[in-house]
Amino acid sequence: MSKEVINLLFAIDDQFVWQMMTTLLSAKTNTPGRTIKAFVISKEPLEKERDLLRFGDSIDVEIEPIYVGTEAFEKAPVTKRWPESIYYRLLAHNYLPDNLSRILYLDADILVINDLSDLYDMDMKGHMYVASQHSAFQKFTDNINKVRLNNYDMNGYFNSGVILMDLNKKCEIVREEDIIEYISAHHRNLLLPDQDVLNGMYSQYTLSVPERIYNYDTRYPVYYEATTFGAFDLETVIQKTVILHFCGKEKPWFSGYTARFSALYKHYWFKAQHILETR
Repeated sequence: MSKEVINLLFAIDDQFVWQMMTTLLSAKTNTPGRTIKAFVISKEPLEKERDLLRFGDSIDVEIEPIYVGTEAFEKAPVTKRWPESIYYRLLAHNYLPDNLSRILYLDADILVINDLSDLYDMDMKGHMYVASQHSAFQKFTDNINKVRLNNYDMNGYFNSGVILMDLNKKCEIVREEDIIEYISAHHRNLLLPDQDVLNGMYSQYTLSVPERIYNYDTRYPVYYEATTFGAFDLETVIQKTVILHFCGKEKPWFSGYTARFSALYKHYWFKAQHILETR
């Protein structure tokens, strides 16, 4: 595996192009000395694809669009609650170039505030995935999730917004027909589409990494401070946390969003817009 290139994966539609630009700018800015390449999976070409590619050129990041096509997932359960896009990251290995062995998936509501290299280069210890568990309510829900998802070998419940993937292992283990069968059998118990599938089927293949470092849920700074007896305060977050994840319905690009880290996000949001406007 090359230590120069960090491959990133996004699965977005046109409503999240600006958000992806913001995430990408933060990743590029805070991961010096590494070449970053981004793969973007969508059903068909995005309306704003030209803007996205221009933006990539402006910050020296190669962006490669990947289209799954209109005939993909014809047999898969698809509803308003289960959009087709849920399959994209679960089955990304079917669409990415064969020469890739590792890729880091990021949601578009993420800000990278420190170097991604330690996460991307880590020893996955034979696991298919590396991800974090959001533990604020974990101890109350672990047993419920095991029953709900019919997986009593679950290695915890992982957030699917940040996933380091071993693509070779995915090719061996993850199959579209298995996912479709699982969804068909358990759809009444699934609350968070692809995240539930990830945990229900593949939790035991996932290596856990600290959420405070690699998937910091910005809704719960008080929880992180309290559970570390004040050690993980704002200054520590800025110094050590790699990924801020703006989970939940309230998003930092919304007008009036003033929660902690809102100013930091808006810095990259407006900088990304300025870069594209002046290109």
